[in-house]
Amino acid sequence: MSYTKLNRSAATLTKNRTEGSISPFSGMCVTCVDGCIGMCEIGKSAYRGPEVLYPQPFGIITSASEKDYPVDLSHFSIMGTAVGAYGVEADSDKATFPKVTIDTAVGHDKGIKLKVPFIIPGMGSTNIAKQNWEGLAIGAAICGTILTIGENVCAMDDGSEIKNGRIIRSPDMENRIKLFQDWQEDGYGTVVVQANVEDTRLGVQEYVIDKLGVEAVELKWGQGAKDIGGEVKIKNLEKAQELKRRGYIVLPDPEDPDVIQAFEKGSFKEFERHSRLGMVKEESFLQRAEELRKAGAKYVFLKTGAYRPADLARAVKYASKAKLDLLTVDGAGGGTGMSPWRMMNEWGIPSVEIWSLLYQYLSRLDEKGEHIPDVVVAGGITFEDQIYKALALGAPYFKAVGMARSPLAAAMVGKTIGKRIEEDQIPVYVERFGNKVEEIFVTATELKHRFKERFKDIPTSAIGVHGYFERLSQGLRQLMAGNRKFALNYITRDDIAALTQDAANISGVLYVTEVDKEEVDKILSS
Repeated sequence: MSYTKLNRSAATLTKNRTEGSISPFSGMCVTCVDGCIGMCEIGKSAYRGPEVLYPQPFGIITSASEKDYPVDLSHFSIMGTAVGAYGVEADSDKATFPKVTIDTAVGHDKGIKLKVPFIIPGMGSTNIAKQNWEGLAIGAAICGTILTIGENVCAMDDGSEIKNGRIIRSPDMENRIKLFQDWQEDGYGTVVVQANVEDTRLGVQEYVIDKLGVEAVELKWGQGAKDIGGEVKIKNLEKAQELKRRGYIVLPDPEDPDVIQAFEKGSFKEFERHSRLGMVKEESFLQRAEELRKAGAKYVFLKTGAYRPADLARAVKYASKAKLDLLTVDGAGGGTGMSPWRMMNEWGIPSVEIWSLLYQYLSRLDEKGEHIPDVVVAGGITFEDQIYKALALGAPYFKAVGMARSPLAAAMVGKTIGKRIEEDQIPVYVERFGNKVEEIFVTATELKHRFKERFKDIPTSAIGVHGYFERLSQGLRQLMAGNRKFALNYITRDDIAALTQDAANISGVLYVTEVDKEEVDKILSS
């Protein structure tokens, strides 16, 4: 069985000529004919070269692997029960699903309160994040969760002021933070600022701590979509040159006279901006965490990607030694930026596997009495059943899950519907619910009551995020109630069962027919 689709994908706008007859090991048409215009990735690469590395159309999409991984969360099932209740009296009139509490808290002092156990990880300098930031920031704030500002924002900001190689002002960064802070309620959630190599050199985190009131910062080792630095496309020569001066890798070289001439002639229309690879060393990592605390950071996080097991072990151990507040581990397969398409499909440890290793490593440190940071896991989670399974898989260490593509999708849909309402061009599929914001968006009435006059300032993109999160919240409460767990801290690994032997072997979770064996024997023998 092949887990991979080769040589054609909607992500690269390519397909095979012989769609019904494709070589399974190469992905090529079984008959590659002289005279074909090149619709597949090989053919398109012949005339567009490295452009075909990346998902398209750039700037208006997020993307995720279409590889069919051998094990995923669908290979587990949630084990409900008809007996008892945890966290509430075992009374049918009291143990109702609306009584389930899904709020939590993270950080060394549990000072970051969350209304929901799902957060929005790093959204950085990509066009798709910037264009939808209003919905994400306001949506995350009114839902009471964490929103992370990703890498490269300050350097990509045309309005940034940089002096002696250090950032002293970034209007884009100021706006991103302010949007969240202006809508934050009762201290729930927080805005986090991430940094890669270039951000660290620019002093981005020191700037946001000192000037913009940010309390939480995140060190970054990578993400689940790629094992190289962040990339974006640049359509402007002057900006490409400026980014090279700011320390980025820009391809082709925007200062090369021949390249400039080719760009001006229209031979190519975009430059690529790449970040550098980070080089992790224990001593410098611990030193940087301490530097950030001395700079005023109240909370220090680490985000790592789907690197090999030894790197995951380093992340766990170093986070423990540095007494970090939160560790986020991202499984392979998806991204909100411009990750190379084949890389996104073919590198890294998939989510279930890396989360299972993570659980093992945390357990080992826990047995030795070492510091265990709060943990968030990410990697293709979109719905409440997956949230429950992920939390159970890593219980009691996993405190929340990270989701980026799905909240962004909710924000984009909300934005689009809002525009259609303004233009009086509501699609038939949506119009059946009404033709006003309050009619179409089912949570709008609640928000209108809650925010009163301010409601008019909430964009439909943020209402979209809120509606999506409300759906997840109610769905999660229903699943937890069915398992008689009325608060998150009662979730255990016994709440799920593996449906395949492979899933059981990888995760250490019991195969479904092995669950409750001892209790079954007691019941039947009594």
